[in-house]
Amino acid sequence: MKFRWAAAAAQPLLAGQLANVLKISPLLAQCLLNRELDEPQIITGFLEPRLKHLADPFSLPNMSLAVQRLYQARERGEHVVIFGDYDVDGVTSTALLLEFLRGLGWMVDYHLPHRLDEGYGLTIESVERCLRKVQAKLLVAVDCGSTAVECIRTLQQRGVDVIVVDHHQVCQPLPPAVALVNPQIISPNGAGPILINGDGSKEIHDESADSSHGNFQELCSVGLAFKLAHALLKHGRETNLAGAAEYDPRPLLDLVALGTIADLVPLTGENRILVAAGLDRLNRTERPGLVALKKVAQSNGPLGVHEVSFQLAPRLNAAGRLETAEDALRLLLSRDLAEATVQAEKLEGQNRERRNIERGMAEEAIGRVKAKFKPEEDLIIVEGQLEWHVGVVGIVASRVLRQFYRPTIIVGGEGEEWRGSGRSITGFDLAAALSECGDLLVRHGGHAMAAGLSIQPKNVDSLRARLNEIARRSLKVEQLQPHLRLDAEVGLEEVTFECLAELRRLRPNGQGNPPVQFYARNVSHQRPLQRVGAEKQHVKMWVTDGLVTHEAVWWGAGEESLPVGRYDLAFTPQLNEYNGRRTVQLKVLDWRKS
Repeated sequence: MKFRWAAAAAQPLLAGQLANVLKISPLLAQCLLNRELDEPQIITGFLEPRLKHLADPFSLPNMSLAVQRLYQARERGEHVVIFGDYDVDGVTSTALLLEFLRGLGWMVDYHLPHRLDEGYGLTIESVERCLRKVQAKLLVAVDCGSTAVECIRTLQQRGVDVIVVDHHQVCQPLPPAVALVNPQIISPNGAGPILINGDGSKEIHDESADSSHGNFQELCSVGLAFKLAHALLKHGRETNLAGAAEYDPRPLLDLVALGTIADLVPLTGENRILVAAGLDRLNRTERPGLVALKKVAQSNGPLGVHEVSFQLAPRLNAAGRLETAEDALRLLLSRDLAEATVQAEKLEGQNRERRNIERGMAEEAIGRVKAKFKPEEDLIIVEGQLEWHVGVVGIVASRVLRQFYRPTIIVGGEGEEWRGSGRSITGFDLAAALSECGDLLVRHGGHAMAAGLSIQPKNVDSLRARLNEIARRSLKVEQLQPHLRLDAEVGLEEVTFECLAELRRLRPNGQGNPPVQFYARNVSHQRPLQRVGAEKQHVKMWVTDGLVTHEAVWWGAGEESLPVGRYDLAFTPQLNEYNGRRTVQLKVLDWRKS
C-alpha cells in the first residue's frame, strides 16, 4: 500500500534557537517542534519525565467524592467489589486496586465479566452475577460504567453505591454514580468538567487553577486507578491511617505501564511520566506473574513499548478474548513463581488458540470484502457472520483496516444479538458515528478510533448503509489514503550512532509521540536486494547516496513493488545488534521515484 507523504515543515531558525538553549542537535529540536513542543521548560519536562511532576490526583473530577465514599466503606467494614473489564487495561486496573486496597485494610473482592456469557460493560445481568458472588454495598466499576445509566440506577435502588473509574465517552444524562471519575466529563460549552455533588446535583468546575496539568484525557483506566490509589494514600497519610506513611505505590507502576501501552492511548502528558517509570519497574520487576509471563513470551532483552505491545499484552489479552480474564488477573496477583508459571503457560496456550481463530476469521473477512469492494463507494466496511468469535473481532477489524484503509466494523456471535468491534482512521470519529445509528444498535460505546457495539443480525446491512452515508458527509478522498508523517529530510551521513543515542530521548514512543520517521532523497542500491525470511516475505537492501551506505530492511514487503534506479526512501532509523555486532539500520516505511 502506497502512502501519501507528509513531511513536517522545516523550522531551521526556531530549531536552531532551541538547540542552542537546550544543548541538543537541530534535528532533535525539529522532531520536538513536530510534536508541538516549542518551549524550553516544557521540552525539558518532556525529555526528563519524573514522577514528581505528576499532578495532584484530586484535580480529577469527582475524585474527592470517590475517596470519601471508599473511606466510609472502610470505616463501616463494608465489602467493596471491583467490577473490571476483560482487556489488559481492565485487568491491570482491577489488579492494581485489589493490591492497593487490600494492602491498606479494605475488605475487597472482584468480578470480571465473561466475554461470551455477559459481554462488555456494566449490565444488569453481569451485576446480578457479581452480587450473587460478592455481597457488597459499594461497587467500583473500572474501565466501564460511563454509560450504564439504567444499571447504576437499579443498583442505587437496591442500596448499592457505585463509583465509576473510567476513560470512555460518557452519555447524557450522566449515570447516577456517587462518583464518576472520568476526565471525559466536559461541560457542553467546554468550560470544564461536570462534577457530581453529594446531593446528586451537578456543577461545572473551574479548571483555571489546575490548567497547567492539562485535562487528564490521555489517561486510560489503569492510569486513573493509580490516581485513585494516590488520592487514597494522600488522604490516608493526612489522617494518619495505619500503614499509609510506609506504603510505597511505585511498585504498582509495572501494571500501569502494561495497561497504558496495551490500550493504545497517547503516551503524552501524565501517561509519558507513568509509562517511563513503569517500564523501568517492569524491566526489574519481581512480581512473580510478570517474571513468568516474560519467560513464556521469551522477552529476554530490555522491555520497551514494542515488546509490551507485541509480546506481553497479547498473552494477557488472550484469556479475556476467548472466555474470561480470570487467568490473567490471577497471574498478575500471584505471589508464588511456581503457581505463576502454570498460569503463564496456560495463557500461552490460549494465545496460540486465539491466533489460530484470528487467522481464519481474518482470511475469511478479507476474502469477503475483496469480492465486492468498490473503493469509490465503500468508505466504511461492515462485515458480520454467524459464529465469528466475538473475542477476536477487534483484532480482525484492525487487520481488515490495514488491508483496505477504511474504518472497519466486524461483528459475530450467535442468536439474535451479535457483538462487534470497530477500528477507524484519522478523520472519522467512529464513536460519534455510531451515536447517529443508535436506533439500529442494542448498545454501543468507545472512542473516536475504536468502538464496540451489539446489534441484531437483521440490522447489519442497514448499519453499513447508514455509516457510509455519514462517511460521505465527513471524509475527503485524500483521507482514504494512509498518510506517512515524516519528521525531516536527512542525509545518510547524519544517521549515526550518536544521532540514534540522542533520538532515544524521545522514548517511550507511542500514540501522540510516534517514533521518528525521516526520508532521504536520490538514493540507490549499493548491491543487489536480498529476500529473507522463511517465506521470503522481507527484503534487505543496502542503500547509498554515493558516499555513505546503510543496511535497510523492509519487513513484510511481500509482493509490493521494489525500488529500482534512483529513489527517495522513507525510514525509521534504528540500532541493530546481532552476534555482538552493532550497526545502524534503516527500517523501510515506503519509497517513491526520485
